[in-house]
Amino acid sequence: MIRSWLDTGAGWVHTALGVPLKITLIVLVGVLVRFLVHRVIGRAAEGIATGRAGLDRLDERLPSATAVLASPLLSARREQRARATASVLNSLTTAAVGIVILLTVLDVLTIPIAPLLAGAGVIGVALGLGAQGLVKDFIAGMFMIVEDQYGVGDVVDLGPAVGTVEAVGLRVTRLRDAEGTVWYLRNGEVLRVGNRSQGWARAVLDVGLAPGQDVSRAQGLLLDLAKRLQKDDAFAGVVLDEPQVWGVEAVTKEAVVIRLVVKTRPLQQWAVARELRARIIDRFAEEGLEPPVGLDGPPEPDAAR
Repeated sequence: MIRSWLDTGAGWVHTALGVPLKITLIVLVGVLVRFLVHRVIGRAAEGIATGRAGLDRLDERLPSATAVLASPLLSARREQRARATASVLNSLTTAAVGIVILLTVLDVLTIPIAPLLAGAGVIGVALGLGAQGLVKDFIAGMFMIVEDQYGVGDVVDLGPAVGTVEAVGLRVTRLRDAEGTVWYLRNGEVLRVGNRSQGWARAVLDVGLAPGQDVSRAQGLLLDLAKRLQKDDAFAGVVLDEPQVWGVEAVTKEAVVIRLVVKTRPLQQWAVARELRARIIDRFAEEGLEPPVGLDGPPEPDAAR
């Protein structure tokens, strides 16, 4: 009888100490795995953000390539994309590890997990059918971040709305237009992206002259004005390349249209175009040319006005 009591007591002690110990060990292992995976993701993101991931070997073979990749604009966008991707991967890792820990603990507690898995499968199917749009938004948002289609601060045309990007999430993108209206667009509904902020931009001016004016002289004046603007201290570093006059763009009864193009930094094309229009009007008046008719160019988006 005493021996039976001792065996029963030993079993209770083993159960009381063994189960909590196993659960504690499972949780600790899960936390350690999560920490290690997050550390690997963080280091990879840091390497991408700083631009040194895989660039050392490239620098030995092609130094000019690393110089381009190290430009401030590309570095900022690369860092933003790396941070966003790392954040998403960290969240997915945490969710996956948490689910594994939960299922393992339930198994240790001898709670049948097969019915739970079956129930979760049914619920998952129901949620999948009812939340197809949400899944579509998440997948589209992930690709937008990884592919760097746009980022915070970019001026974009997403079709239904044009404005400055204020936030990029996995489900929605938030824009603000020139009037201050905030637009929320579901990522899965964005079918096209026009980004005016990546790499470089171009100021395009279609300058109209009254019929009978000296076209060659007008072209020379336009090119001279653009080059003077390029050397102006107020626009230092804004104009990226030599201005070009592409020539006569159209001929109508009312005007001869000459096209002037200037390559600029992103989001600076509208300021350059406005300044050039003002200088063209004054210079043409001084040179005796009739006032230009229709200084038209690509319309400025609301966010740039």
